[in-house]
Amino acid sequence: MSRVTLVQVFKHRITQKYLQRSGIHHAVTVATYAYDLAIRKGVSPDLATKSALLHDMGHYEWYRDGKWDYEEYRKHDIHAIKGAERAHKLLIRLGEDRLVAKEVSLAVLLHTDSYLPFTLDNQRNALQDVVAEADRKDEQQHGLHHYKKMTPSQAVKLLSHLDKKIIVPS
Repeated sequence: MSRVTLVQVFKHRITQKYLQRSGIHHAVTVATYAYDLAIRKGVSPDLATKSALLHDMGHYEWYRDGKWDYEEYRKHDIHAIKGAERAHKLLIRLGEDRLVAKEVSLAVLLHTDSYLPFTLDNQRNALQDVVAEADRKDEQQHGLHHYKKMTPSQAVKLLSHLDKKIIVPS
C-alpha cells in the first residue's frame, strides 16, 4: 500500500471544505510544527503531520446577530469530536491504512480538552501530545490564528516540502 501524502489529503474536496472554516494557514503551520516535534520526540512524522493538518476540520462557525461570537462558540464547542469523525472517513476514502486512520483520528479527537469537563493532562500518548503541543504553538487569543491567510497554492508548496521530508518505514 502506498503512502497517502499530505498534498493528497489537502487537495481532497472534504479537506478543502473544512479547512476553509478553520483556516488553511493554521492547519499547515501546525503540521509544520508537528513535523519538527515528532522528529525531536521520536514520533512518526507521517502520523503527526496528518493529524496536525486535520486537527481542526471539525470546526464550525457560530454567529449571533450576524457577528462571530467566540464565547458562544467555546460554550458549544465539539470540534474535536466532529473532526475525528471527518478525518477518519476522509483517510479511509483516500485509501489510507486503517490503523493510520485510527491513530490520526484519535490524535484529532484528543488534541484539545476544551470540550471535556476534565483535562487530558498526562493522559495523551506521544503522538497526541505532539499534535496538542503543535496546536498550542500557533494559538492566539480569541481564535485569531484561524483567520490568518494562506492561499491553497502556498499550502500545497509547503505540504509538498513536508511530504519529501517524511520517510515511512516499510
